[in-house]
Amino acid sequence: MSDPIEEDQVATFISLIKFTEQGAKSVKESPTRLDNAKKAWAAAGGSITSVYLTLGQYDLVVVRELPDDAAAAKLALQTGALGNITTETLRAFNEDEYRKLIASI
Repeated sequence: MSDPIEEDQVATFISLIKFTEQGAKSVKESPTRLDNAKKAWAAAGGSITSVYLTLGQYDLVVVRELPDDAAAAKLALQTGALGNITTETLRAFNEDEYRKLIASI
């Protein structure tokens, strides 16, 4: 059985981000850190498509696209190692992917 998601399609990831104490203390540097993250995602063949500052349990919500799960995991680990944020990352399937997955059941 073949994968219902096309191989050349990028994967979408939604990251729920919280500032650590270190990240909150240096929050004014956060835009520069975001610029650096955008460069890292581009170098990995992806992009950050949306960024939202949020109220509530999370400080930021970031939507990213990358070629595969391994690239997303690597970048999440590298970002987390900097100590400014913690992340919870979700693999997201768009409507077309959703329909193909359901049709394949």
